[in-house]
Amino acid sequence: MSATLGVVIDIPEPHSTVLTGWRRSVGDPQADMIWPHVTLLPPTAIAKVDLDEIESHLAKAAEACGPFPMHLAGTGTFRPLSPVVFIQVARGLAECELLEKAIRSGPLARDLEFPYHPHVTVAHDVDEDALDTAYSGLSDYIARFVVDRFTLFERGPGGGWTQRRHYQLGTAGPESGTN
Repeated sequence: MSATLGVVIDIPEPHSTVLTGWRRSVGDPQADMIWPHVTLLPPTAIAKVDLDEIESHLAKAAEACGPFPMHLAGTGTFRPLSPVVFIQVARGLAECELLEKAIRSGPLARDLEFPYHPHVTVAHDVDEDALDTAYSGLSDYIARFVVDRFTLFERGPGGGWTQRRHYQLGTAGPESGTN
């Protein structure tokens, strides 16, 4: 049996509500299916029999990195390569890159379609006017918070994502639950 996993840094409140609202306002069809986050591991197919090894691997990656400040500032885009507008990671970039590298190794080793670029998507697969609206409307956006954990998600049969577990940074072992 297989599963699809993803690992992200959740964007905390009140920032996640603001960014989801923007995503809805530009007509992004995934606004209510994917909440604001910085991806550390994109959707990755795994064999369910490997889940214990993967969870142990994630716990070790979390233990090796302590909490760090994140500062989101302004917008960027992947156009014309991809129809995406995002909020840029202005501080915490190096920590995200180190975490991503640690996570995307061992049992989760995989190639990426594009080089890793930490960001928070705010518009995807919408028309050019909507992309422009998100880009200009959020150009002065700023958020600051401390990243103290990352989250393992599993994609369900309907395409939605369910939180499996949180991993506290700088500590051994996962934090169960959906807090």
